[in-house]
Formats: sequence, structure tokens, C-alpha cells
Amino acid sequence: MTETHALALDQRKTPRVLARFLEVVSAFARLPLPGHGDTWERFEILASLAEEDLSLARLGEGHADALAILDESGRGVRHSGASYGVWAARTGTGGVIATPVAGGWQLAGRKPFCSGSAIVDRALITAKAPDGYRLFDIATDDVVIDTATDSWPAVGMADSLSETLTFGGSVVSEDDAVGPPGFYTDRPGFWFGACGVAACWYGGARGLVTGVVKHLCADPGDLLLAEIGRAASGLCGMSGALQVAATVIDLDPEDRKDEARARALALRQIVHDFCEDVLRYTAAAGGARPLCHDLAQARRAADLYVYLAQHHGAADATSLGRLIVEGQRWS
Repeated sequence: MTETHALALDQRKTPRVLARFLEVVSAFARLPLPGHGDTWERFEILASLAEEDLSLARLGEGHADALAILDESGRGVRHSGASYGVWAARTGTGGVIATPVAGGWQLAGRKPFCSGSAIVDRALITAKAPDGYRLFDIATDDVVIDTATDSWPAVGMADSLSETLTFGGSVVSEDDAVGPPGFYTDRPGFWFGACGVAACWYGGARGLVTGVVKHLCADPGDLLLAEIGRAASGLCGMSGALQVAATVIDLDPEDRKDEARARALALRQIVHDFCEDVLRYTAAAGGARPLCHDLAQARRAADLYVYLAQHHGAADATSLGRLIVEGQRWS
């Protein structure tokens, strides 16, 4: 890392969420792992964090997912106390290449959507190796060599700092290669983690409803109350779907029934669609005032809209439909 780049990072390591994120990292050392019997508690903790702040939840969910991946790999967390991100976005061309060298692997290339780019100590990063797609546990100060500082001009989810990074620098030790080729997407926990993201969406929607209720007058009238009722019904639907998913994950943590993918796709579609409804209903109930005069509510609405865009829409729905037509159980 160049001295200039290190200085640029230091100047940017003071986002609004940083101090709170460090508290979350400490608390998440005790967060239940998916499939260990308390998955609903895990989802509820993620949802509560998202209700507080969605950018914070994006960072917290990434850290929590990294700890779960390391546990699932069998290697455990070898860098205790470090804050983590999971940087797995793929680009159409280029991307990060992992080349075997003496002592380990040399990473080179660029990757977008690296949430917590100026915050996390370490990251699990996917890279294309000669033997397939691999996952590496990297120290960000050693392996990130440049940040495209204009690559995250987002308004929604601004504080997640999901910038495009360039990788190079030090050789990544063989000990920090996580699992075999294909491990990241082939494991059951990939789909459990996808459900955890849906828990964050649900928490953001819950925060929107709580926020708009605070702005209602003493006698809001039947029409506005109807909008609140519709939004609350959506929250109930999301909560129920997440609880069912959590129960099934705990009953089949190794996905022996091969249902995790279909269930995750269905859950994410349910939560995504309900969240879009909640965005619409809360806007109708509160009008412009909360979105214009309440910074937290305005940020929450913008953040949720962007976070929901992580859903792959018609592509995921098509994948789910194909699985169902092929006889896959999903409910």
C-alpha cells in the first residue's frame, strides 16, 4: 500500500457508523451461527440492527456472514477480534485473479461493491484461480492497493462505503485460502446467508413503520390508518416467513434435503415484495413530512430502496420457478 493511499484511507475512516460498527463487531462474537439451533435469534438480531440503521446492518451482516463462513469451512476464525467484510461481487470482465506463487497466492485486479472498504480489518474475497473460483481471508491493509474513491457516490446506503477496490500487495498465505475451489457458493451456508440479508431488509421495513407512526397526528383518519395496517400486515408476513426459514435451517443444517436454495429464493422474494409494499404504504401514510424533515426516516427509506436492489429480481424468480417445475420442494 502506498503512503498516499494509506493517508487517504485514514482520512475516510470516520463515517457516521464507525464507532457503532466496532461495538457490533464485539457483540457479534456471541452471535448464534446459522444452523446451530438459534437461527431465528440470529435473524432477529440482524433485523434489529437494520431497524436501527441499514448501512450499519450491511456492515454487521457482512461481518456475521464472514464468521459463519469461517466456521463452516472448519478452519474457524484465526484472526480473533478482527472486523470482517465479505467481498464476493463478480464483474462481467476482469475481476480479481488469484495466481499461485511461492508461499501462497498473489491477488490482482479490481472488485466492486466492497462494503466497509475503509473500515474492516479483514475480508473474505472471491477470486478466479487456475483451479476454479476460490475464497481468501485477506488483511485489507496488506492486499488493497487502491480505492476508486468516486465509485460509491450513493445516497442510499452511503455509509456502507461499498467502493471499488484494486488488489495486489502482499502474498496471501496458503493458510488463508478458505476451503477448496467452489467452496463459497457450493456450501449450504451460502443460502443461509442469503436469508440473513432478507432479515436485514425486514428490519429496515420495520424501522420505516415505527418511524412513520411517530409522525402521525393524534387522529390520523381512516385512510392513513389503513396504510399503516397494510404495512403492519407486511411485517407480519415477513416475520413469519423468516421464522419458518430459521426453523428449517436448524432442522437441516447440512441441507441433506437439498432445499436450501429454493427456500432462500422464495424467502427473499417474499421479503423483497413486502418491503416494496411497506415503502409505498409508509410514504402514503406519512406524506412528505417524515421524508423531508426527519433525517433518520429519509435515510432509512433511501437505504432500504438501494439494499433491496441487491435482489436479482426476475432472474431469481426465474431460477425459483425452474426449480419448482423440476419438482423441487420450496415450502
